[in-house]
Amino acid sequence: MFLVLLLCFALARGQRVVVTDAATRMTLPGAAVFDANGQFLCTSNVNGAFSGNRYPLTIRYIGYEEKTVTEPVDTIFLCESNIVLPDVTVEAKKQIVLHMTAYVREYSTLSTYSDTVFLFREKLVDFMLPNPGTKFDGWSLPRVLTSQSYYRFTNSSGLDSVSNRYNNYFSWADWMGIVPEQKLPPRLAVSTTDTLRGKYSPAEIWMKNDNKLTVNVDVLADTTGRKWVPNLSYLMRNHSVDFEQFKLKFDYSVEPTPMGLNGYSFSIESRGRARDMFRFNRSEEPFFVTSYAEIYVLDREFITVKEAKKRGKIDLGELAIIRSPNAPDLTPDVLGLMARVDAIDHDGARMATVTIDTNNFNPQGPPPNMAERAWSMIKGMLGISRYKANRRQNKQWKEFRDAQRERNQENED
Repeated sequence: MFLVLLLCFALARGQRVVVTDAATRMTLPGAAVFDANGQFLCTSNVNGAFSGNRYPLTIRYIGYEEKTVTEPVDTIFLCESNIVLPDVTVEAKKQIVLHMTAYVREYSTLSTYSDTVFLFREKLVDFMLPNPGTKFDGWSLPRVLTSQSYYRFTNSSGLDSVSNRYNNYFSWADWMGIVPEQKLPPRLAVSTTDTLRGKYSPAEIWMKNDNKLTVNVDVLADTTGRKWVPNLSYLMRNHSVDFEQFKLKFDYSVEPTPMGLNGYSFSIESRGRARDMFRFNRSEEPFFVTSYAEIYVLDREFITVKEAKKRGKIDLGELAIIRSPNAPDLTPDVLGLMARVDAIDHDGARMATVTIDTNNFNPQGPPPNMAERAWSMIKGMLGISRYKANRRQNKQWKEFRDAQRERNQENED
């Protein structure tokens, strides 16, 4: 009986799988694992291992070719990809401001005990990093030049809907910017790897291979990890958010500087968001946020302060998303979500679900007189208008929800 229970426990946890470099056989910590639907599951631990219990699985690691496994295996070997590095352009006689553009691919999930919101987002962003002492602030957080968002909403009854809009903001991606220059561990002068241990577990794992440098950071392993996320260190010091996982991966060329950065990724799991940043629709119900994103540098150049200020006022309405050649192809599930969202007739859907109240809106009628205005003000002060509006909104929402349930039931039949 004990052996049977032990076997069941092992199967429930899943088989231990290790992700390694196909050439060097070095383990790859921080590899991202996705399920068959393109949903982010987890990252490999400091030993490159994770528990796999749902196949097929897709493994992604910046700087390596994506790989999909359809059946249980002990080891997954990833091959380095032929990375297309952006050329460096120098327009200024004095290298004053480093301007970088990047492609961002993000997967985030907001979940409660009853509802789930999945977000896939693509963005084109830029960074403006002045040299020390330059009288120009610039920005190290990603400035969004253009973006496309795709949401899928699912509730406990299995009903789902999609949209490109959502009023609640729960992504961590806009807080993950370019980190300052870091110091190389002295051990890397004589070795290809080095591990810096934190208070609870390995905090930084450095791996050097020819002209490539990879750094995996577990921010929660030690307080020193906050230097990699300076824009979020305040939340971590004041415990504004319960972070359950906070891992970063940086892909550099030779030196750990912004100039040598080719791309980075991060994986964050948190219970809630900072109170001054986000509030969900049911404040008494806990919610959980999972974010995984990959950032690929597209272009980098040195420019003058004058040119930097000029680009800071660029018209963002005419820009298009440029995908990095180093990013893997989108999964069928994500492509299906994008197709569903792009097929939405927003004007038609809005007119079909909203009933115009002609008692309060009559564009061709005469303007209200003083008595009507006074009565309107009294109703507002007593809360009568708000009560009627809430009752009307609840009625319309109930009708819309019932209609959606009937439609989903017809599709299932």
